[in-house]
Amino acid sequence: MYRTLQKSILARTQAVLNEKYRVELAQLAVEQPPKIEFGEFALPVAFELAKRLKKAPRAIAAELQAELVGIEGVASVEVAGAGYLNIKLDRAAMTKRIAAWSPPSAGGSGHVLVEHTSINPNKAAHVGHLRNAILGDTFVRLLRASGAVVGVQNYIDNTGVQVADVVVGLAHLQGMSLDDVRELMTQLLETNQRVDYYCWDLYARVSQWYEADPEQKAARKLVRLDALHALEQGGNETSEIAELIATAVLRRHIDTMARLGIEYDFLPRESEILRLHFWEAAFDLMKQRGVLYPETQGKNTGCWVMKRAVAGEGKTEAGPSTSLGMTPVGAGDDSGGDDALGGAEAASGPDEDAKVIVRSNGTVTYVGKDIAYHLWKFGLLPGKDFGYRKFHEYADHTCWISTVGGEEPHPHFGNADAIYNVIDSRQADPQNNVIEALRGMGYGAQAARYTHLNYEMVALTPRCAMELGYVVSAEDQGRAYIEVSGRKGFGVKADDLLDKLIAAAKAEVDPRHPELSDAERLDVATRIAIGALRYFMLKYTRNTVIAFDFKDALSFEGETGPYAQYAVVRAANIFRKAGVGEQASLDAVADMDLGALLDGADGLSIWELWLAASKISLVLEQSVATAEPAHVARYAFQLAQMFSNFYHRHHILNETDASRKALLLATAAVAKRELERALGWLGIDVPSVM
Repeated sequence: MYRTLQKSILARTQAVLNEKYRVELAQLAVEQPPKIEFGEFALPVAFELAKRLKKAPRAIAAELQAELVGIEGVASVEVAGAGYLNIKLDRAAMTKRIAAWSPPSAGGSGHVLVEHTSINPNKAAHVGHLRNAILGDTFVRLLRASGAVVGVQNYIDNTGVQVADVVVGLAHLQGMSLDDVRELMTQLLETNQRVDYYCWDLYARVSQWYEADPEQKAARKLVRLDALHALEQGGNETSEIAELIATAVLRRHIDTMARLGIEYDFLPRESEILRLHFWEAAFDLMKQRGVLYPETQGKNTGCWVMKRAVAGEGKTEAGPSTSLGMTPVGAGDDSGGDDALGGAEAASGPDEDAKVIVRSNGTVTYVGKDIAYHLWKFGLLPGKDFGYRKFHEYADHTCWISTVGGEEPHPHFGNADAIYNVIDSRQADPQNNVIEALRGMGYGAQAARYTHLNYEMVALTPRCAMELGYVVSAEDQGRAYIEVSGRKGFGVKADDLLDKLIAAAKAEVDPRHPELSDAERLDVATRIAIGALRYFMLKYTRNTVIAFDFKDALSFEGETGPYAQYAVVRAANIFRKAGVGEQASLDAVADMDLGALLDGADGLSIWELWLAASKISLVLEQSVATAEPAHVARYAFQLAQMFSNFYHRHHILNETDASRKALLLATAAVAKRELERALGWLGIDVPSVM
């Protein structure tokens, strides 16, 4: 509602400028006065016109003043200061419009693909993965709330080096055959042990084994490379072991994310990108378009390479960037810098900084496979598609996985109009390579609609690390945070974190609500814990390193999920005690005389809460435009704060004036409505009690 009125004011202002001065400004600014008593909007347009019209800003503002008064919902327009136009709204009329407002129905044009989570299926998900998944899931919710048709994909790198490392651990460190691994899986199931936890420890052991003996280091890395080759080729025992482990771990990841309300539509796997020959089609196209060339000299001899971009060019990022996670190995290692394209090598010699796409040993780097994948995403690989089979059933839809062959009928998941990839900032280089490859092949429009939604890492506070049982040195105890490392086995597994948060929340809920059953208290604690975790991950802007801490996340005070949840619970209690419905309270506003009730200091405090509630659509628009869910998180906290202040100032249930009580109830209802909506976009459910 606030955004709709803002647009009306700007449209009318632009029309007046055209009519009166034959002027059209590329962009009109609208500001908020320092005090609401001065108005709800301030237009600095007179300052922008002063030089062009050779008039004082205040004189221009005076000329425009009368032209803007007639806008519906505007009570007055006043000239202020050196030339501002302060616009005051008709509070009574706007309150009635806000009470009756409902969001526009979904169904926007275009097909948006959001890829997020994308955990290597070689070990348990950890706290860092949760930031990716929560960011991605929240952005999907925001896009859908704005009317977009969104498909959610979770890319599975099941032929990459991390999976190869686990296979090396099983086959070489533990001497297991395929049958042995099958037996291991049965034993883990029968003894209620988790395969992703088992692989967590094994992955750390393998990483240490590679480095443990300097004399054996080269030979052991060759074992890894041989395993990687076997995974990419398929049809052998090594690849079957990888398939068995990766699929089992993936199922655990799906279950972990479901605990947080995170769901997927499609799980494209790297194995099918290779076995369905997506890469070959992309390779031919890149050669035809002059994007790739064979290097014949220097360190990358025998590789197919792509020239890099000038730093800063060709990036489509929503902040710092990242790719899907394979650590390349072998000749022509694929590392470093801002990328781009080009044709043949420079006349002065080989381009030592060129990006390797195919290594000299014939294996494709992660970026090469990613380019093929994104050509498919945009529908740019004619005649190529995955096979599909059902993998997981959610309450209201099926999650499909890629395969060779597959089931019929099936949905279609490619041909996107826009793509968002949620990948951490350390992978900016590979992401830029994909964008530049698209542009180099002549797909500039698609490259422009490819957004790397990046974010910084999640670490642990020293206090949190010690609570988890890690030994933290005196030096590390003085640091702001400690980085996690899957290779070192240092970090907090996602499910362990959730279990600990739920247990801590339940310890608070149990003594407060003994009247509830244990199952009911567990449900309340789970909603609080998940709300705390999701909010903690979302309240920081994406370019901020997060230092996770249990105590901070679960606090009922300050900028936390439980604080916002509590505001909704408190509002619900008002209506329960009053014996009236929220919608009935909002509907009653339509027939009320609100003028005097919104005047004075008390009236202003009520109006401010209505005005804040009306800004939710503006916040949604800003969050989608900047790919920054933190705007919604901050809005939810501020609205909860304002409701808390309102609650303490106005004693709703004890109010004796019937009209005033009705307005106070409607004010609580509108705050609850929009706070629940904002929390829903953040993926946060509100419990029945707190």
